[in-house]
Amino acid sequence: MKILNHHLCDEDGTECTFVKSPNQKGTIDPEYLVLHYTAGRSAESSVNWLVNPAAAASAHMVIGMDGSISQLVALNRRAWHAGKSRWDGKTGLNNFSIGIELDNPGPLEKRVGGWFTIWGDPVNDSNVIETVHKNGGPLKGWHTYSGIQLETAARVASALVRHYELKDILGHEDVAPGRKTDPGPAYPMDSFRARVLGRNDDDPEVFKTTVNLNIRVGAGTQYKKLSVSPLPKGTKLDVVVKSGSWRLVDVLKKVKGETDIQGWVHGRYIQEIV
Repeated sequence: MKILNHHLCDEDGTECTFVKSPNQKGTIDPEYLVLHYTAGRSAESSVNWLVNPAAAASAHMVIGMDGSISQLVALNRRAWHAGKSRWDGKTGLNNFSIGIELDNPGPLEKRVGGWFTIWGDPVNDSNVIETVHKNGGPLKGWHTYSGIQLETAARVASALVRHYELKDILGHEDVAPGRKTDPGPAYPMDSFRARVLGRNDDDPEVFKTTVNLNIRVGAGTQYKKLSVSPLPKGTKLDVVVKSGSWRLVDVLKKVKGETDIQGWVHGRYIQEIV
């Protein structure tokens, strides 16, 4: 992907979907990329809200669970996504950053019958991680991000970093701690930053299983095992999230004919590869 006249385009120059939001003012020279979750029901509903003057909020882009991209504000214009915020001595990150909203309902509610969004839609256990936010708070369920969504976000972020020479990639939770929790603990920020920024000190830790190890849909033995269980001894893993003794991992090899495997394992039975 590339940037032409502050609009996101495919490599052939075709502009991505653009739906102009009135919720913008002034120009910026962006230094950072700030990631958010929409806390909405769908990408479409979030776009519709962010182009509504009543919202008094906007972002430069919305990336759907299906990998779709909608740009709402030119990348050199000030979108209203960060609110009261601070980073590295700067206040008001709207003046210094590009904001991307990722379609995701955010925190979930556990009720009789399983997990639900705050508006009552059921969520499959395989799309939930239960953990504490890095900035503190109670144990909660968080909706995962889809693989194609993360891949699209990485491609977009790489184009933005390259074109604008951005200094860093941050979460809303970083620039407004205590007030915001997005994109939340389900977002693999460390590995994402390592991929996009290419920094050795952000490289994800790679582990291997020390036994034939069950992998589950949640952090605990009460959760269902994935069909690929047990993972063979020596299977390489990328740790995405830590929650107590449990680790959410990406499996870095094909197991029983399956790829793109993500689930929870007990941290006692994995060992870092150094």
